[in-house]
Amino acid sequence: MHAVIPYVTGALLFGLGVYGVLRRRNAILVLMAVELMLNAVNLIFVTADAAVRATLVGVQVEAWAYPNGRPAHSGGVFALFVIVLAAAEVGVGLAIVLQYYRMRRAVHVDEVALHHEDEQVGR
Repeated sequence: MHAVIPYVTGALLFGLGVYGVLRRRNAILVLMAVELMLNAVNLIFVTADAAVRATLVGVQVEAWAYPNGRPAHSGGVFALFVIVLAAAEVGVGLAIVLQYYRMRRAVHVDEVALHHEDEQVGR
């Protein structure tokens, strides 16, 4: 299998996620678009790891590169870290969205005030 197909799929997923972040008004849908972008990055990491491994078949490696004698799956390790960070992002993001919904009864991101109403802008 050529590595081009997962790269193009990852780029399309990432582009769809960017579109979702820029165009959506609902905070839940924005969080879903961010998750789509993170999953696209995971696909790129794993594909890059597999492509590099396929390219380096038969190449003599140094002893310091693999201390335990076996190659580490660095793309999978990075993908695992991204999955852990995505889970934390979902937890914190949903907690913020739910708290905002309890206060305002809406979760539209373009209506969120980033400053207090009693503060005057320009001082």
